[in-house]
Amino acid sequence: MIGVLLLGLIGDNIAASRAPLLHRLAGQQNAVAVSYERLVPRDLGQSFDEVFASCAAEGFRGINVTYPYKETAARKVRIDDPLVCAIGAVNTVIFEDGGPVGYNTDHSGFMAAYRKVRGDAAPGTVLLIGTGGAGRAVAFGLAGLGARALRLVDRDPARAEALADALRGAVPTLDVSVWPEAAAAADGAEGLVNCTPVGMVGHDGTPLDAGAMPGATWAFDAVYTPTDTRFLTDAAAAGLSIIPGWELFFFQGVQAWTLFSGLGLDEAGLRAVLLDAQDGG
Repeated sequence: MIGVLLLGLIGDNIAASRAPLLHRLAGQQNAVAVSYERLVPRDLGQSFDEVFASCAAEGFRGINVTYPYKETAARKVRIDDPLVCAIGAVNTVIFEDGGPVGYNTDHSGFMAAYRKVRGDAAPGTVLLIGTGGAGRAVAFGLAGLGARALRLVDRDPARAEALADALRGAVPTLDVSVWPEAAAAADGAEGLVNCTPVGMVGHDGTPLDAGAMPGATWAFDAVYTPTDTRFLTDAAAAGLSIIPGWELFFFQGVQAWTLFSGLGLDEAGLRAVLLDAQDGG
């Protein structure tokens, strides 16, 4: 029997996150009281390490981790899955008796989101902008989905090169390249992917000019607040099939809930209530 399930989210700029609502609703389905706290290190006057340690000490069952701490979190936990080790980023942590254990439901959540929209269609050649924690998870997801080639772009070329090396080591048959500029890398790409925070609440703009989008087939934005980012709006106007960041949010959250609680979900029911809440219902 679970009493109050104490959970949290560590990240910057998370005031608009729907994660607390998702997990509280998941708890309601299972008659479990859920406390899910937003934990912003700078607002608490603490470092990520201090907030993480407080969660462990204060009886949290687990936490989600978001921008910009996913790679930092990976260095503080035991990771049992070799694939997650290769990704080098975690977004879900469970506090076990033997110490914290890290998982990456961004990776599996992205694959589920992609398949929901595009079914078995192969990703093709993909431009991926942003190679931090979210980008690493999505890149390995694209590899798992059978992408032909990945073109990586990041304002920190060394970070992009590090991801390229990790991908080549894990998937030697994958064509991986690092590009200095997104518009050039978009030429001839079938998929366009944003894994930067550009476009989220507080980070207005788009990582790719609309003029570079025609000719591509599909687009995904890891940003989900707002759901209609300029990146996705421009992509839709160019005729691309859209995979909203909300789908990644939903699937990674469902999978994190299972890790946190060991309990199942009526996914269709949860989706309907979340969408209704999003629409103001």
